[in-house]
This record gives sequence, C-alpha cells and structure tokens, in this order.
Amino acid sequence: MSENSSNTLGVMLAFIVGGIIGAGLALLYAPSSGEETRRRLREEMEQAGDKLRQGYEAAVDTVEEGAGKVKEIVEERKGEFVAAYQAGKEVYQKEKGRHTKETA
Repeated sequence: MSENSSNTLGVMLAFIVGGIIGAGLALLYAPSSGEETRRRLREEMEQAGDKLRQGYEAAVDTVEEGAGKVKEIVEERKGEFVAAYQAGKEVYQKEKGRHTKETA
C-alpha cells in the first residue's frame, strides 16, 4: 500500500512538473510581445503552483488516511498478535523442556 501511494505521488509530481515546463516553453516560443509573454508566463506559473499545491495536499491526505488505516488495523489485531506470540513462546518452552529431559 505504501509503495503504491509512493508510486502514485511520483507519477503525479512528474506530470505536474512536466506540465509546468511545457507551459513555460510554449509561452517562451509563442510569437507575442515580451510584456505579454511575461504576463502569460506569470499566470501559467501561478496556476501551475496552485495545481501543485492541490496535488501535494491531496497526496498528503491520501498518505495520512492510509497511515490511519494501518494504525487502526494494528490496534485491532494487537491482541491477536500478543496471543500468537504467547502461544509460540509456550510451545517453545515445552519443547525445550522436553528436549532437555530426553538428552539428560
């Protein structure tokens, strides 16, 4: 689950950064006056920044939600884990005692 979230975040960031670079290059090579080009570039960068912030916030929310779910599952299963550990420990102690008696 963590690897999937990481991959999704990486793809999203790569897409956004690629879009920013593409928009900047398109504006730089477009036949416009310098003032018009700078204005359009500034607007595009502001929009790209907003999209990047929104994407980042969405990614953070997704990661926090996933972490919360994992924490809930661990808390729910904590008793089962402890019981399984204790059962394994008891079996180990019995077998260890039996093996010691057999070799003595």
